[in-house]
Amino acid sequence: MSSLTHNAVALGIDIGTSGARAAAIDRSGNTVAFAAAPFGSQLEQREPASWWSRAKQAIEDVAHQIDLNSIEGIAVDGTSGTVLALDKNDVPTGDVLMYNDPCPDAAVVARISDCAPAGTTAVGANSGLARAIYLASLPNAEAIVHQADWILMKLGCLGRVSDENNALKTGFDLGSETWPAWLEAAGMDISKLPTVRRAGAKVSPIAGHLLELGVPRSAWFHAGTTDGCASFLATGASDIGDAVTALGSTIVLKLASDTPINAPEYGVYSHRVGSFWLVGGASNSGGNVVRALIGDDRLNELTEMVDPHRPLGLDFYPLVRPGERFPINDPAYLPRLTPRPADDASFFQAILEGMTEIERLGYQRLRELGSPELRSLRTVGGGARNPAWATMRSNAMRVRTEPARSVEAAVGTAALVLTRLDNHHA
Repeated sequence: MSSLTHNAVALGIDIGTSGARAAAIDRSGNTVAFAAAPFGSQLEQREPASWWSRAKQAIEDVAHQIDLNSIEGIAVDGTSGTVLALDKNDVPTGDVLMYNDPCPDAAVVARISDCAPAGTTAVGANSGLARAIYLASLPNAEAIVHQADWILMKLGCLGRVSDENNALKTGFDLGSETWPAWLEAAGMDISKLPTVRRAGAKVSPIAGHLLELGVPRSAWFHAGTTDGCASFLATGASDIGDAVTALGSTIVLKLASDTPINAPEYGVYSHRVGSFWLVGGASNSGGNVVRALIGDDRLNELTEMVDPHRPLGLDFYPLVRPGERFPINDPAYLPRLTPRPADDASFFQAILEGMTEIERLGYQRLRELGSPELRSLRTVGGGARNPAWATMRSNAMRVRTEPARSVEAAVGTAALVLTRLDNHHA
């Protein structure tokens, strides 16, 4: 094997809720350098200047670990739905709405609902479109961009360029690959929105600070993606039927499909990522339930007392409060947490069994909606580390489980670039 195999060819930058990360990978997809630059406070999560300073710090840390002269492509991922306003000089006005900030103006949300065609994902107070329309109406707002777009601009990319994964919930039409006319009727001045390219597509030659760090002029900026799509790619999942379950505060399912599936009534929508569609849905159940009902301090102790081979069969549906999105869509759906076993270990086991069934039903729902059959399963998130839960899930899902190659979104964004480099070299 040539030593050149270990040269970094793709650089991925991730702007998440906890800070920025950068990862460089070689042509085989191996991570050869990684750096994290955490935010110093919660306030920094909302500050574009802090996003940029942390991203710059992470990239410079990678540059200290390896030589960047073999880099061929760079891309950025950001939190899906985080948008900001820019003035006429492309400087942030200070107006930012984060991925979890509802639109402050109910009239905007109502207007979108009146104008949106059936099946679009850009509806509701939490859509990127609602945030974009609201921000575009504020003083000095000459342009609206997503978080990842802004970092790409700061890196030196010419113009305002987004990717169709970040643009999806801002109303971008994947079929026509345009900002559709109905956005204007809903109140969005389309001229204020960025140009959109397919995720991973080449955008423009490298410029700016990266040249000073040793990235060659022959390298290109590529359109990025959302943090969720990047996290999927980081695991190594890449074939039709490959799935990734994220066991975090909520349970999020993502499956590589050969066809798009959009079922807003279940919160199911599709991103186009390279050669496949990424179909997903998210339950309100997850680690938030465990934290509320069990707490964090006894998890290891109780896990050792759980017997995953002897199911209790109590048919729990663990939720913190009424309301579920997927695989059942019912805003009034009631939690089922009774009968409560006498001991805490059995109560914990019943909760895990309930969440395992939710995951199984979730993939069954995707199949009913037209997804391919589940072929392999990878797991990320804090819940992935619980051995009892892993055994329960393996028994219930009856599918091949694979270790995640990486859990870092920055690695997934670099992998997205690599797919385009591989196509170019093929």
